Amino acid sequence: MPTTDATTAAATAATAVRTGRLEAPGATLHYEVRGRGPLLVMMPGGSADAGIYDTLAAGLADRWTVVAFDPRGYSRSTLHGPAGEQLPGTHSEDVARLIELLSPDGAPAAVFGSSSSAIVALDLLSRRPGLVGRVVAHEPPLVELLPDPAAGRAVFAAVRESFLRDGVEAAMATMAAGLAPEGGAGGGRYEVATGADEESRAATGPVEDGGATAPPEESGGASEAEAEGKAGAGAGAKAGAGAEAATVRRMMANLPVFLEHVLCSFSGHAPDLDALRAAGPKLVVGVGRDSRALLPAVVAERLAQRVGSATAEFPGGHVGLTEDPVAFGARLREVLLG
Repeated sequence: MPTTDATTAAATAATAVRTGRLEAPGATLHYEVRGRGPLLVMMPGGSADAGIYDTLAAGLADRWTVVAFDPRGYSRSTLHGPAGEQLPGTHSEDVARLIELLSPDGAPAAVFGSSSSAIVALDLLSRRPGLVGRVVAHEPPLVELLPDPAAGRAVFAAVRESFLRDGVEAAMATMAAGLAPEGGAGGGRYEVATGADEESRAATGPVEDGGATAPPEESGGASEAEAEGKAGAGAGAKAGAGAEAATVRRMMANLPVFLEHVLCSFSGHAPDLDALRAAGPKLVVGVGRDSRALLPAVVAERLAQRVGSATAEFPGGHVGLTEDPVAFGARLREVLLG
């Protein structure tokens, strides 16, 4: 049997992050790889980047080669020119390039997307079905599947206009006002449930609470070794909190790109329902246990009905992957292996 030290070393190696850069037309993509095994690509939604999946990816690296990346124009994935309107098809081709580069022996990959990146996952499945073996699309906010698509498009257009006129904070207020009232875009009551705002707020929670930055207790009469151990643990916690804060700052800095160049074109995307219907059991549509009355979850249910795909309930709400990444990851493991 392997020793404890050997087991620990193997676990550490599995979760160690290997980074790379991929040249794509118009952009250079930053990606991160953990683990060994079949390829699992995890696509960030809203204004998030690869850092949103740090905990989830580490938990799944024992079974998969887990790849997360910064979408083009976000964080460390730089554009080769000025930012322009982003399209799901361009982003899905980026994911296709990553799969072709990183999949062991060219085997089909599993793909997970949430919120706006779930739209990219659906586009990838419809355009390049041979590259994927399983796609889990968690609550894609596709307004074209609403009973009144024009009303949904108008909500997000107003958000974009508010951002261009008055900035990020005003855009978020417009989002709340546009999605919350009775009889809104989806014909029912919808709270704010957009990937950019909620993922950013969920990610900032631990930093604002200061849990990881709390100083270690005084060592009192402890031995020198114990005191050094506590000091090391305190330094590690502070380093972790600093890294988390840097991740949050990156994602918040992506909000202008998301609001101006991603929100409307992604939410207004019309998926190829015939191609998704033909994909059959490859597609699983995810719905949050606590967000079934919200616009993205309603759309997800309608999508599954339209294309005949399976649905899977996940812990939490629209941003359940940040609310409880351990529980969310456990459920994702079940769905991927199911």
